[in-house]
Amino acid sequence: MTTKSRAIKRVAVVAAVSALLGGALVSCSSTAETSGSADANDLDAALEAGGELTYWTWTPSGEAQADAFMKEYPNIKVKVVNAGTATDEYTKLQNAIAAGSGAPDVAQVEYYALQQFALGDGLVDLSKFGFGDLEDSYTPSTWSAVAINDGIYGLPQDSGPLVMMYNQSVLDAAGIAVPTTWDEYVAAAETLHTADPTKYITNDAGDPGFAQPLIWQAGGTPYKIDGTNVTIDLQDEGAKRWADTWNQMLEPGLLADIPTWSDDWWKALGNDSIATIITGAWMPGILEGSVPEGAGKWRVAPVPSYDGSATTAENGGSAQSVISQTKNPALAAAFVRWLNSSEESVAVFLKSGGFPSTVADLHSDEWLNQAPDYFGGQEINKVLLTAAENVSTDWSYLPFQVYANSVFPDTVGASYVSKSDLNVGLKAWQEQLINYGNSQGFTVNVG
Repeated sequence: MTTKSRAIKRVAVVAAVSALLGGALVSCSSTAETSGSADANDLDAALEAGGELTYWTWTPSGEAQADAFMKEYPNIKVKVVNAGTATDEYTKLQNAIAAGSGAPDVAQVEYYALQQFALGDGLVDLSKFGFGDLEDSYTPSTWSAVAINDGIYGLPQDSGPLVMMYNQSVLDAAGIAVPTTWDEYVAAAETLHTADPTKYITNDAGDPGFAQPLIWQAGGTPYKIDGTNVTIDLQDEGAKRWADTWNQMLEPGLLADIPTWSDDWWKALGNDSIATIITGAWMPGILEGSVPEGAGKWRVAPVPSYDGSATTAENGGSAQSVISQTKNPALAAAFVRWLNSSEESVAVFLKSGGFPSTVADLHSDEWLNQAPDYFGGQEINKVLLTAAENVSTDWSYLPFQVYANSVFPDTVGASYVSKSDLNVGLKAWQEQLINYGNSQGFTVNVG
């Protein structure tokens, strides 16, 4: 993407966020239309009555899940629309909410963006439909992501506990033991690159979706939200712990300057020049399907620790939410309930390579005992389960996180470009976020 196109896209994001947040601080008529007493019985009645729904999603299993739903409920038609992934979808969704028309009934929303839409009255509070009774069905970290300000604004679809995937053949050839601590990881980065300058412990070209889970895993809690009162401290103990550790690899050039998901990244994974990936638990299926030349080489391990604890963080993950603009909130809520809690739907999702947020599926013997040949016969899901059970639930995202992520390249990204102190970039990012939040009607404090 060119500098010009990135700038144009960022302007679109800022405009859309401003429009959405402008309505967040005043009463919103759309919520009045969907408020009132309701309960789980209304969902069953809505399924029986039938109707039509529009569902925005980018998940590979979306069409198949909708087909399975319509087979079970033939009096309901679900139109599945891929409105783009992540920010592309959010910009369209924000514009539709601000315009008062054009939004779907149900949309896939990543956990980091949920609070923004919930605060802007863009989502239906599903607690009135008895969704609170489903809490124990999901991992604590994914449930805490959808339970916002005493409401429930979606059901978790998947989970992304942070783990380390590593190329066993590369580490063995360099005589490097699998790192279990971040100190060992930094030492491995130096050993590997010194022995062969074409090889790197991992890549990082500067990505907020990567940096923030690492800050989370380091014990950082840089964002604290109390309604429209926001506290930001990107120099708290955890943020500094991550930056100081990462500086030891960034500044001497021990990290491959390759953007994740780029063609060069896939090539590097295939030719053994990147030894590890710090990523979410959803990655194994993607790696197996995208890097066939890595078969038999890769393994999965816990993410390195700072203090010996197994604590980790979520890297990615989405919920399905009911949009306030829907004319049939009960039917939309019933679809979400089926989508992310029925055995039939979750089975379709898992078949497509998704990583579950549902406790029952995480503890299923069939799932746990899988030993993919691609990973040398390792029972990788047992490692992933341990990660899912050790995600810290202390983390919160900003109510303007979509905007925050869009300006990360201009602030923290500058430290990556110059291979200089990440703390400087974090401070610049914090200053920009404080100014923006205050301009949008929030009261933003420095932690």
